[in-house]
Amino acid sequence: MAKNKFHDGPGPSQRQLRVGELIRRTLSEVLARGDVHDPDLNRMSITVGEVRTSPDLKIATAYVLPLGGKGQEDVIELLARNKGELRRMVGKKVGLKFSPDLRFRLDDTFDRLDDTRRMFSQDAVRRDLDE
Repeated sequence: MAKNKFHDGPGPSQRQLRVGELIRRTLSEVLARGDVHDPDLNRMSITVGEVRTSPDLKIATAYVLPLGGKGQEDVIELLARNKGELRRMVGKKVGLKFSPDLRFRLDDTFDRLDDTRRMFSQDAVRRDLDE
């Protein structure tokens, strides 16, 4: 049986999902309140769409997007620059034994939704769906 290129194994455990959501909420709160000591980062409104954790919970990848989609590369750079402080804040608030290493990626969910909508609006696809 061939491996699916998008998933390695059965998927995230309940614990991974629960911890990822806790980290997502905590990061969102910290960023919304401007608790980080970086005025450049505090000037930006950032949406944390999802946080995925590794099976051992040592790495947490946050999928983020600046409000309005402007300054996407800047937001990743600013978050990476403040990673240590964010990690300490998350570790303190979430209450894990070990605070995960934070990584930041652009959230492309909305782009994929737009692509899907465009695909479904094509005449050939609509014709196939109607049959």
